[in-house]
Amino acid sequence: MKRIALTAQRQDEHMVAERREGAKMHATEINKIVEQVIRQLKQKAHPFRTIPIGVSARHVHLSPDHVEKLFGKGYRLTRRKALSQPGQYAAEETVMVAGGKSVLEKVRILGPPRGRTQVEVSLTDAVKLGSNPPLRESGDLKGAAPVTLIGPKGSVHVEEGMIIAKRHIHMTPKDALEFGVQNGEYVGVETGGDRYVTFDRVLIRVSDQYRLEMHIDTDEANAAMLKTGETVRLVKKSGVEPWPIGS
Repeated sequence: MKRIALTAQRQDEHMVAERREGAKMHATEINKIVEQVIRQLKQKAHPFRTIPIGVSARHVHLSPDHVEKLFGKGYRLTRRKALSQPGQYAAEETVMVAGGKSVLEKVRILGPPRGRTQVEVSLTDAVKLGSNPPLRESGDLKGAAPVTLIGPKGSVHVEEGMIIAKRHIHMTPKDALEFGVQNGEYVGVETGGDRYVTFDRVLIRVSDQYRLEMHIDTDEANAAMLKTGETVRLVKKSGVEPWPIGS
């Protein structure tokens, strides 16, 4: 009887041990599934940490005073279409941009009017104009190149008004938190496709008035064969996965 009781006890202990081991394995599998689901949700929320591209062609921002000098007293710009950034729009109106040796015709005005007039061109545009504008963040006009604007009602000369805009990324504070970056920081961005390019020194600009988008000029877009609406990926940050093969 004692032997039978001992055998039964050992069988019970073995069954308990098996159940415990099974419970541990079950918990491990559950944890793996949970981790996988979390990764998938993160990828769906921001797959490969991609950022949409906006290609900026040459354009002009006018001060209210210069709007009147170029188009007439009391004139207001006519909204043509909304741009990607909230509150910004392309106007129906265009002007001629004159440099030292040539002009650019029908250069689009972007609204609404700003405190200071600013002309943004690509390096290719600058060469055609015979101008030498510096590479600057939008709004930084100290030492900018001189430029003359010609409208239907007059012309204005701006001594410091033309720049080549630094490539930059607009993002909200929530986007900045997700990407782990801060306003004024410089990052790297890489493209996919046949003309894979890594853009270095891309400026981060953060505001709750922005929408996530990277802005490059036409020279940069052509070099990488990029179009508005295509996506790029922020790099040089920890935990960033490589591009999938073939993308």
